[in-house]
Amino acid sequence: MSSKLPIGVATIERPLIKLSIIYILIFIISCTPVNLSKQDTKNTQETTISEKPIEDKTEKKVIEEKESKQDKQKKILDDIVLDKTIIALFAKDDDEKTTKQFLNTYELGIYNLGISDVVIQIEFFENENDLKKIIEKNLIPGKIFLGPIQSKYAKFLDNYCADDVIFFSYSSKSSLAKDCVYLINFFPQNELLQLMLYLNDDARVALLYPENEYGYLINSFIDDIIFQSPAILVNRSSYKKDLSNVRDSIKELGKYELRKYELNRQKQILFSKKDEKSKKRLKKLERFKTTSDYDFTHILIADYGLNLLQVAPLLPYYDIDPNIVKFMGTGVIDDKTFFYEPSLQGAIFPGIPETRRINIINNYMDIYDDEFLRISTLPYDLIGLINFIYTKKYKLSDVIKLLNNPNKRFDGIDGNFYFKDNMIERDLNILEINNGNSFVIN
Repeated sequence: MSSKLPIGVATIERPLIKLSIIYILIFIISCTPVNLSKQDTKNTQETTISEKPIEDKTEKKVIEEKESKQDKQKKILDDIVLDKTIIALFAKDDDEKTTKQFLNTYELGIYNLGISDVVIQIEFFENENDLKKIIEKNLIPGKIFLGPIQSKYAKFLDNYCADDVIFFSYSSKSSLAKDCVYLINFFPQNELLQLMLYLNDDARVALLYPENEYGYLINSFIDDIIFQSPAILVNRSSYKKDLSNVRDSIKELGKYELRKYELNRQKQILFSKKDEKSKKRLKKLERFKTTSDYDFTHILIADYGLNLLQVAPLLPYYDIDPNIVKFMGTGVIDDKTFFYEPSLQGAIFPGIPETRRINIINNYMDIYDDEFLRISTLPYDLIGLINFIYTKKYKLSDVIKLLNNPNKRFDGIDGNFYFKDNMIERDLNILEINNGNSFVIN
């Protein structure tokens, strides 16, 4: 029973005698004499020719059996009813706060949506072998599994797809999305595409990224994405994950030394002139460290967390002016922590306005007296999807068709979502940071 809400969440043998008879028959047949002396070359050729149609019939029979098997499998899927007990998988080494929030969010979703005929059975596992035992113990056709959270525990889930089950995993590793495994997370590829499609023909983009898993991921697919955008990519620069060379990377990206040299050259020319216009111009240039003739109009900072709060201020320090160059981030920037950073005022990112999730944030706070984590919208939207599937009384084949149709949209806390290549994608807005908040600009 829930301590907060008036509901409960669960949390062919073959005998040897037959084999002996078969061996005796084979022996008798093999000992039967055959007169080979009367078989001439012509007969041999005729025998060879007469055997060909038999091979064709055999091949045709194999094809027919294969097609029959596929039809039978489809018929079986059409008959499979979804099991009413859903298994939620949690590792004991998952982040404790995340586990607690996901459990609470499952509970809150069930209560808010009035789900009464579906039970969520909570299972904790210690390691990969333990997880396999739990899955295999619950391998009933039509069974749905929620989780696991960590990618290292999701790498073998597709081995169970032949058992007619479905996994909704929170793994962030896109390569694990296949067959019966569907991934629920915030994927930067989806976010970046939405951001780049927003830019116009005049946009010239520079990429600044850390040499870590996330930075390499952004760098690996930005070329493909930029080709779908009106914008062009003009430069990129990376820095070590410990930020030891980040200043040099920013200087290189913004051609700081070159622009500084050009500014000083202009100052020397103006200094040699005595007319009032030149003096006025010189006075204006004295306020700048470098010229503002950047190669790019937008800069994508592909970092997050505390590192982003350290990297972003260095850009204006080395004269990449946010009033001239538009700063951009991915969905990881969608956090109040970044909305008050002076260098990020005016920065844009793909996302959904907080007003879409303010009710669930307040609802969670009122019931559990705890701050609602940004990622906790994931299990809440998943419960909404589960509710839809069971309310419609879908069979397993219906669910598979639904999830494999990218034209089907579901209304979620984080906007309309759908599945493409077994990964969740969302219809996102472009938001701009301004004085501690973010606002939709598209």
